[in-house]
Formats: sequence, structure tokens, C-alpha cells
Amino acid sequence: MRSLFSRTLAWFTRRMANERQRLLVVTILAGGLCGLAAVAFHLSIGWLEALLINPANHAPGYWWIFLTILVPGLGGLIVGLGLTFWAPAAAGSGIPQVKVAFALRSGLVSLRETVGKFVLCAFQIGSGASLGLEGPTVQICAGVSSLMARAARLSPQNCRRMTSVGMAAGIAAAFNAPIAAITFTLEELIGDLDQTMLSGVIVAAALAAVVEHSILGSNPVFHMPRSYTLGAASSLIWYALLGILAAIVSITFTDGLLKLRALFKRWTAVPKWIHPAIGGLATGAMAALALYLFHLNGIAGDPYKTLELALTGTMPLMFMVAFCVLKLAATISSYSSGGSGGIFAPSLFMGAMLGGSVGYIDVTVFHHPKDAIGAFAVVGMGAVFAGIVRAPMTSILIVFEMTGGYGLVLPLMIANMSAFVLARHWRPIPVYEALLMQDGIELPHGSHPLDPPHAAQIDAEEPTMDATA
Repeated sequence: MRSLFSRTLAWFTRRMANERQRLLVVTILAGGLCGLAAVAFHLSIGWLEALLINPANHAPGYWWIFLTILVPGLGGLIVGLGLTFWAPAAAGSGIPQVKVAFALRSGLVSLRETVGKFVLCAFQIGSGASLGLEGPTVQICAGVSSLMARAARLSPQNCRRMTSVGMAAGIAAAFNAPIAAITFTLEELIGDLDQTMLSGVIVAAALAAVVEHSILGSNPVFHMPRSYTLGAASSLIWYALLGILAAIVSITFTDGLLKLRALFKRWTAVPKWIHPAIGGLATGAMAALALYLFHLNGIAGDPYKTLELALTGTMPLMFMVAFCVLKLAATISSYSSGGSGGIFAPSLFMGAMLGGSVGYIDVTVFHHPKDAIGAFAVVGMGAVFAGIVRAPMTSILIVFEMTGGYGLVLPLMIANMSAFVLARHWRPIPVYEALLMQDGIELPHGSHPLDPPHAAQIDAEEPTMDATA
């Protein structure tokens, strides 16, 4: 197999002696392969959820309470062992790790890191952790593009460019949102406009989305009964209030996550590989509470079905308030204890619950139609996402592409920018940079990338970040 790969690589190098040509070919191939990797990752999570957390939630008698608490804890224990003794760099959401690879390692993401992220994160989410698959998809796709760049013997500069290609492909495939993938890569990773890099990002995002559409379908992530619009100008008052509340929720989430994570890092009396199990048990307890009180899932397991109830305005007010609080606490527990998974999906979930709750105020005070509840939930998704992730343009576009509706442009702009500006004022350092700073890593801004170490060296030296990153 190795000799076949070597002969293929030698043939490719002879045919594509010009590096610009090789970069173009690798970019196209990476877009398609990243799409396939993302689809495989998502299907694996679905299969593991059907095997692990879903049967636990529906166990007969009162066994479901015991199993709903136990299964996320066991999942966290297995993942903790894997992160400690096999692939430490697979911890966390994936976005900070990709930013480190882009800024400090010329885009190098090792094979062990890529495979470890795929396996461990799928198992963690499948066993019921309150984490998202979008950030991990970015790290997996960045790993795929990095491996291809090194195989094609690209220069360190072009290997670094391939990291942005992987990020864009991962976001496009994860959210079914290629346009938002481009803006997120520009806002979060690149920072400045590199024409060659931007071209690769666009090509990879489009190809990954095409692959994902071909296999999983081209429908938006959320199925809306109809496209929402701004019904009355008086509702803009409550959309502005939603932006303020979204900033408060965002800061509460970020501060809680960082403080609990710092406590876990200092907690040396218990081995680090047990920490994710503790977070899993806490998450399972909150999931069991939600199932017992409201007969709805969304804390542990696939959150999107419950989220759609908020987006359609069919979820009671108290349910929304409770699920916003429980999801915030469960995600902090799952992530801060050292789990492997992202915060994108939880931020959207919290935002929808918060937005729907504010929508009830609009309906009660101004007697607007109940459709306004769903519209507020849609806007709330983007507002909390903007406050946590600090990507305001992406937060608007991602809502458009995930819901298939463009009638809430003005409310989205008001709520999202209010949340973004206030969250940045109250906490100037974004969550991903703050996580890296907790691990003693400060990314250079505007500096030239460092020369990449060899892949073997990366594997030998892992982790470059703490296992709870």
C-alpha cells in the first residue's frame, strides 16, 4: 500500500511540477474528501446515538433515569482515557486547535489528531454529551486538507492556506451553509484578504456542500412551516431587548465555561481521564430532569428536534426558559470537564429558547400573532451565536441558510449586532482566544507563520495544548 501511494505521489509530482497547479488540484480534491469525511462523521454520530443515548432515554420503567445519567458518564470515561493516552489534541471544540495549527504550525494537523477527533468526538456526542459536531467537523476537515497538502509536497505557506480550505469545507458540510462557511473562515481564521486563500476557501466550501447535498439531501437543517418576516415595526423594541439578553446569556456561558474549566485544571486529586466522566454524569442528570419534567430531549442527544419546536412557536414559555438554562449548564459541564465536542449547536439551541421566550413577551404585550414566537426564536439563534463565537456576519448568514428564510434581515441585524457589541464590551477576549490563553498559548496576530514541525514530531509531542482545551 505504501509503495502504491509513493508511486502515485511521484506520478502526481511529475505531472504537476508547478506548485500553483498542485495547489489547485489539491484544493478541489480536499473539498470533495472533506465533504465525504463530514458526512461519515455525522452518520457515525447518528448511529452511535441510536445505539447509546436514545435507548437509554427510552428504557422501560424507571431504568431510563438511571441509564440517561449513566451512559453519558461512561461515554465521558472512555473518551477521557482516549484523550489522555492516545490523542490529547482531539480534546475541545476543534476551532482553537485549528487556529493554533494555522498560526503556529503552518497548518499542520496530524493524522492521529484527525482520527482521534473523529472517533472520540463521535463517541462522546453519541453517548449523550451536550456538545456540537460542527467545531469537530472543522478540525477533521482541516486534518484531511493538511494531510493532502503534505502528501502533495506543498510549501509551508500553501500548507497553511489548506487549513483555511479545510475549515470552510467543514463548516459548509456541518451546517449545510457554504456562504456562511466562507464568512466564518474570513472572520475567525484568516483575518485579512488573501486572494489565493479566498479562492480556495470558496471552491472547497462549494464542493463540500455539493457532496453533503448529494448524500444527505439539499434541504435546510431546520424545516420551517413558512418563512418568517417582520410583522410589525413595534416588534423591533423586543428584538433590541433580545440582543441585550443574548449578550448576557453569552457572557454567562463564556464566564461559566472558563471558570469551571479552570477548576478542573486545578483539580489534581482526581486523574484527568476521569474528569469527562464527571461532566458526563452531570449532563446526564440534567437530561434526566428535562425528560422527567417536560418529556422532551435536547440536553443529551440530538437537540435539533426539540429546537424545531421553538422555531415553530409550539413550545410553552416555561419549557423554553428551563431548556435555555439546562442547556447552558449541561454544555458548560460537558466542555469544561475536558470533553471532545463543539459549542456551535448548543449556542444555537440556547439562542432559540431565549428568543422564543422574548417572543412570548411580544405576543402578550402587543397581541401580535403567535407566529412571532417562532420568528424571535430564529433571531435568537443568531444573536447568542454572535455573542459567544464573535462572528457577527456569519451569525446572520448561518441563520439564513439553516432556516431557508430571508425575511428577518432587519431584526437579525439589530439583535446580532447588539449582542456582539455588548458581549465584546463586557468581555473583550473571545471564547476561543480565552481558552487558548488558559493553556498558555497566545496566538500572534498579523505575524508570519512559524515553520511547521514534522508530522512525526507533532505525534510525539502531543498535546501542544492541555487535554481539556
